[in-house]
Amino acid sequence: MPLIPQPSQVKIGKGNFLLTDRTVIQADVNMFEAQYLQTAIKQQTGLNLKIVPVSNGPKISFSFDLDAPAASGIKEPYNLSVSENAIAIKAEYNTGFFYGIQTLLQLIPSENKSEIKIPCLQINDYPKFKWRGMHLDCARHFFSIDFVKKYIDYLAMYKFNTFHWHLTDDQGWRIEIKQYPKLTEVGAWRNGSMVGHYNQQKYDTIRYGGFYTQDQIKEVVAYAQQRHITVVPEIEMPGHAVAALAAYPQYSCTGGPFEVEKQWGVLDDVFCPKEETFTFLENILSEVISLFPSQYIHIGGDECPKTRWKSCAHCQGLIKTKGLKDEHELQSYFIQRMEKFVNSKGRKIIGWDEILEGGLAPNAAVMSWRGTEGGIAAAKEKHYVVMTPGSHCYFDHYQGNPQNEPLAIGGYTPVEKVYAFNPIPKELSPEESKYILGAQANLWTEYITSPEQVEYMIFPRMMALSEVVWGTSKSEQYPDFVKRMIQHFKRLDQKGINYSKALFEITTEVMPRPGGNGVLYLLKTNQSTNGIRYTIDGTQPTAQSKPYDQPLEITKSQTIKATYFENGVAKSNIAEQSFHIHKAVSQLVSLQNQPSGNYAKGGGFTLVDGIKGDKAKFGQHWLGFSGTDLIATIDLGSKQKINHLSIGLLSSPSSWIYFPKKVTFQVSEDMLQFETVGTFSFEEIQQSNGQVEIKCNHKNIQFVKVTVENFGIIPDGQPGAGNKAWLFADEITVE
Repeated sequence: MPLIPQPSQVKIGKGNFLLTDRTVIQADVNMFEAQYLQTAIKQQTGLNLKIVPVSNGPKISFSFDLDAPAASGIKEPYNLSVSENAIAIKAEYNTGFFYGIQTLLQLIPSENKSEIKIPCLQINDYPKFKWRGMHLDCARHFFSIDFVKKYIDYLAMYKFNTFHWHLTDDQGWRIEIKQYPKLTEVGAWRNGSMVGHYNQQKYDTIRYGGFYTQDQIKEVVAYAQQRHITVVPEIEMPGHAVAALAAYPQYSCTGGPFEVEKQWGVLDDVFCPKEETFTFLENILSEVISLFPSQYIHIGGDECPKTRWKSCAHCQGLIKTKGLKDEHELQSYFIQRMEKFVNSKGRKIIGWDEILEGGLAPNAAVMSWRGTEGGIAAAKEKHYVVMTPGSHCYFDHYQGNPQNEPLAIGGYTPVEKVYAFNPIPKELSPEESKYILGAQANLWTEYITSPEQVEYMIFPRMMALSEVVWGTSKSEQYPDFVKRMIQHFKRLDQKGINYSKALFEITTEVMPRPGGNGVLYLLKTNQSTNGIRYTIDGTQPTAQSKPYDQPLEITKSQTIKATYFENGVAKSNIAEQSFHIHKAVSQLVSLQNQPSGNYAKGGGFTLVDGIKGDKAKFGQHWLGFSGTDLIATIDLGSKQKINHLSIGLLSSPSSWIYFPKKVTFQVSEDMLQFETVGTFSFEEIQQSNGQVEIKCNHKNIQFVKVTVENFGIIPDGQPGAGNKAWLFADEITVE
């Protein structure tokens, strides 16, 4: 059955139920779920079913008498039974009915026929995780109420139950607060936006903005509630506050003036922890809490530079008065003050994992985004956690070959990686694991300007996540998931959803060629390798080009272009890869420090695979080191003459990636004694735009050592201030 998420238990029967215009929906005519099903079936099939209180004929019925309640303690189970005579959905709560409906709609073909077959079966189903979330950033780019509702519909289709609505940031304040009208009069509008990638530092001058009235907020919340989705608002503090400070500069450390920020990233100006600031934020949250009935209120807490606090007399005085150790504990004091207020309103706070720094507020929940470490630490302290690590859950990352994708912030998170995610880290005991509420995906919109692009970035990855958080994903069954997912594409087409076709792309892998002297280049698709055609002469592949049937041996510099064809028709974009074959390619590389997280794939081989990373779209072919140095030693296999050495380095401050402090090239005949042949300073690396190279004339060299010293702790005033800088490197070329 092509169901997503896969139900907990499915038993296939014999025969079919025939859905016709004589079928009725047996339910209270005022029951929203029955009305929802009636509308959905009409849209999907053209059949207009009546809702009646009682029927003896063919029917779809709802009843509050669940046969097998879930043992999970989650009040969302349902049974769906399809026989030749009737369809029955049973549940303890309306939420279960709604999920049963979503499953049923996936069983009904989207076709206009007078008689539609639905296979007989029995499904007993319930989710594993309580928090099954999707996030949408409406601060960087603004999306209409109609699209926000559509986004909620997408969540409902795949049984998500939480919509995290990011409403405020440096680049815009999007929610009406009646006590402080300037928040939207001033804070909702900026006088331009970044154009292209952050690295280019280009801007337009187009006034941009928008906000949601409180009536519109209520409308969205009610719309989501009907679909059994909780809306969790995010009001950023103490950082990401420039839009608010542009409207009310008196709540800053300096008094301003400020303007709503055009630039993406992290800004130094944050809320000053003065009594009047707390009053200001408490008044804002009072209005927010009155609009959102969610148990949790998200207060951000991430990426708060301490620059202004360090030079602010009030802040320094407060640190002394309260006996705080430093500015990190001042942030903890800030968060705990806000938590007490939110708790006094009968609610709880949730924040990004930076709220752990300086001591976690007593009742706070944590969203772990900088990996899983923050979530692990919080769960061990018996705080609830939502897992949302950038490695698996950031849907603003590339999902296919960056060469073929619209501009994104960076990273590489394909469907397969999302599907492989396990929200419960192995480091936690069974008791500690109970504090993992679930997971969610985040969609930050610096580079996402339209509803169509939002759809492209979430589909089909959110399908994979839906099965992860439902609790029925198994990484070894990914091929089966792909088959089911492809069948859902027709459904997306019929709904006019702009989804990514990266799944059909040719994916590539580079492996060392035994004995060195080149690499092996592997091509595959999620379909079949039989349809791949490729060229090596720079021309575009056609259905008549050479068929790919085994890994390609690349022993000289060249460009490979490949396309996947079905019945003579191209089904994928062209996969194009240039190789630069040099003396170090496929030779043994020893790394003193291992690369980090999402940017460790390939290890040392990535530095000698003959491929230079794309500086504009750094999703692949780069090694990343978080706070550590790159120290690589290459064994060329034999003594050789060396004329030229180079390494590629990356700077992307918005992603906390900085050029290194220093690069040193050394050579040796025997690994016992190295001779330094070149050293480059930070300024020289900047001038070279990261392409550091040196000419030399050395004979009988077998070993090349490259030492790249990490930038270190990011200073105040820079994106990521106070955190470890990332060091990104690609090819070490030896010629």
